[in-house]
Amino acid sequence: MPTYAYACKDCHHAFDIVQSFSDPSLTVCPECGGTLRKKFNSVGVVFKGGGFYRTDSRSGGSSVPAAAASKDTGAKESKGKDSAPAAAAASN
Repeated sequence: MPTYAYACKDCHHAFDIVQSFSDPSLTVCPECGGTLRKKFNSVGVVFKGGGFYRTDSRSGGSSVPAAAASKDTGAKESKGKDSAPAAAAASN
């Protein structure tokens, strides 16, 4: 569960609280009963460099999925088989 930071607009009391994503935001200061505001901080984790994406760990130079590559190869093979008898017939 994430930790959220709140600050009171009236008395400037600041605190952190662990809440579920489905919990409603707090609106009343526990110290003075004033209005709370949720504070937003910078992101705690930043992924830089390689190795964080699915495509970073793949080997080879082709970015075509395996199923599409096999369809292309099959089309080339059948084309080669069809053209070979035609070439042989043309030479006779």
